[in-house]
Amino acid sequence: MFYTGSKPQEKCMKVNDRVTVKTDGGPRRPGVVLAIEEFNEGTMYLVSLEDYPLGIWFFNELGHPDGIFVETAE
Repeated sequence: MFYTGSKPQEKCMKVNDRVTVKTDGGPRRPGVVLAIEEFNEGTMYLVSLEDYPLGIWFFNELGHPDGIFVETAE
């Protein structure tokens, strides 16, 4: 088995997209995607939050719903 680059279960997000992030306790927090880094196991998103305008990295784990921290804002 090998990685093909296809990630059908994850919505495609782009730089400057408005998102929400899951953090420890409390409600989801709004932010903006600053950078994206793809890996075989999932995707890293650098997200600017109100408290952290320069951004914090969040990892969306491929194939594990509990490992999804960044979602598009609705």
